Amino acid sequence: MISSAKVTPLVNNPDRLERRLKEIPAEPGVYLMRDGSDRILYIGKSKKLRSRVRSYFRNTQPLSPRIAMMVRQVVEIEFIVTDTEAESLALEANLVKQHQPYFNVLLKDDKKYPYICITWSEDYPRIFITRKRNLRKEKDRYYGPYVDVGLLRSTLHLLKQIFPQRQRPRPLFKDRPCLNYDIGRCPGVCQQLVSPQEYRQMVQKMAMVFQGRTGELIDILSKNMEQAAESLNFELAAKIRDQIKGLNALSADQKVALPDDTVSRDAISLAADANHACIQLFQIRAGRLVGRLGFFAEVPSGGIELGAILQRVLEDHYQTVDAVEIPSEILVQHQLTDTELLAEWLSERKGRKVTILVPQRQTKAELIEMVERNAKYELERTQKFADRNSQAMHDLAAILDLSDLPHRIEGYDISHIQGANPVASQVVFINGTPAKQHYRHYKIKNPTVTIGHSDDFASLAEVIRRRFRKYKDVGAGLTDTISPQTDNLTKPALSNHQENPDVGAGLTDTISPQTHNLTKPALSREQGISNDFPDLIMIDGGKGQLSAVVAVLQDMNLLDKVRVVSLAKQREEIFLPGESLPLPTDAEQPGVQLLRRLRDEAHRFAVSFHRQQRSNTLRRSRLDEIPGLGFARQKQLLAHFRSIDYIREASVQQLAEVPGIGSRLAEDIYTYFHP
Repeated sequence: MISSAKVTPLVNNPDRLERRLKEIPAEPGVYLMRDGSDRILYIGKSKKLRSRVRSYFRNTQPLSPRIAMMVRQVVEIEFIVTDTEAESLALEANLVKQHQPYFNVLLKDDKKYPYICITWSEDYPRIFITRKRNLRKEKDRYYGPYVDVGLLRSTLHLLKQIFPQRQRPRPLFKDRPCLNYDIGRCPGVCQQLVSPQEYRQMVQKMAMVFQGRTGELIDILSKNMEQAAESLNFELAAKIRDQIKGLNALSADQKVALPDDTVSRDAISLAADANHACIQLFQIRAGRLVGRLGFFAEVPSGGIELGAILQRVLEDHYQTVDAVEIPSEILVQHQLTDTELLAEWLSERKGRKVTILVPQRQTKAELIEMVERNAKYELERTQKFADRNSQAMHDLAAILDLSDLPHRIEGYDISHIQGANPVASQVVFINGTPAKQHYRHYKIKNPTVTIGHSDDFASLAEVIRRRFRKYKDVGAGLTDTISPQTDNLTKPALSNHQENPDVGAGLTDTISPQTHNLTKPALSREQGISNDFPDLIMIDGGKGQLSAVVAVLQDMNLLDKVRVVSLAKQREEIFLPGESLPLPTDAEQPGVQLLRRLRDEAHRFAVSFHRQQRSNTLRRSRLDEIPGLGFARQKQLLAHFRSIDYIREASVQQLAEVPGIGSRLAEDIYTYFHP
């Protein structure tokens, strides 16, 4: 921690500032600026640390309002020296992601756009679409983020038809491949009918498509086809011919020709408002548009140079790609903050010179304008959704007479079939947007809920009690004040599609001094609990379901700390605790529509989990419940007795006659069926 003697900002203590600047070496590295509370304000990099840091404190050099505000708060400057400029760039990116300083450009990883993930860390790599780019394994690769989700899904579907791939995350059968192997869609990964080396070569061909190297892949396949034909292996040649035909069809569907252009290049532009920036990156290979990536950034309240946003996007993007994916030329809309350093780093990685240009005229400038128009359209879609969502939040607050907008809304629903496999769902909307990382499933444990005897009231009461049991001991002592640790909640980034169930999956609650203050009572960290306490609870059902939940919250001394409502399906009516009549609302007004989206999401989530549990029950054999009886011995028993009914009627001696079933296991099997 910083001592009290150093609380004075450096700009107000010229002598200490000069001494500190002289201590900084003129070598490449990363610098960290801290305030009086030891918080990191900004992390930067430079080829010459001393010159770069000194530039912040020169009166002759004008600073942007945002940087000037930061400089006035700097109390201490730390630095980390690196051997090369490339190392400083990589180190800065890692530190920014780790600490997320307020005055750095923060790229919002809010699952707005999907990625393609290839799990190279596995012997048989999987290829799937995800919205979470977290490197669980160092060897795994992510491609994207892609703006056009529909095109991405159709591309992956077509590639799985062209190249035989594992079609299931888990084997369908334990001892044989599924139908996909018989029709040529899968090489038999589950039974290891193909070697890891051969399979990885197949996956590498698919990866070339996502790297923008489809043309190169077609050339390689064409040579392989000619070699197979010369070797009289016409079956293989025909298979490769079909692959080339599919890739040509894929190229025709997703590429847009750009005339008079044969250079591989990327073009990046952005459109920004006061709060957000939408960035688009077009990948042009051999004169054709092969990929359109999208990024989303927050603009700090003090403003920021647009070139700094582009710089951060490019650094973040090219750190995660292979060297062969780096183009020879990068066209940017605005001058970057450190063009020379980025160009040198990319050239070193690629092994060839990489040029970064700000085009001013002719075809390249027109390309940048086209990318900028696409970014503007994306920003407009984001703004429209933000306006619609804000209107719904204000309308809901007016309907329920809330003093402030409900930041966190939780919805609950029950799903079962006449009491069989009863489950419950908890879905969360943060600032009106689904936050899937907070979704929860519950298996109903109430012994009175059995097949043929369902009880939604008791099930909801159980779920609410389990959800809020950690607050029970502190509920009676809660005060109607807000802790300074939890009252400032940053609004998460808004996505462009509310209907997309994946949107908003990465929304997080972060601290920001620029955000609005919520005046509704909340639970504080000082009282030993987390900040996931909801502002509003919505129950799927009528007055009966609502009464069951209210009774539980009242028993836990939490009823006066959270608002609870129910939404009945038939007429979309909202009920409040203690009220016999529903609120006078219109089913189509924005606030009610928000509750309906929450209710429908809770219903979807509960039904999907119930179907999963029901499917597991149908596939489960009674033999699975016998300890020590594995899959191989189950097969031997069924082959000998033909059915479980005959196994049930067998004696211990008859069971022990089966190969692999000893006397002790035979007694266990007999005891299981005859307790």
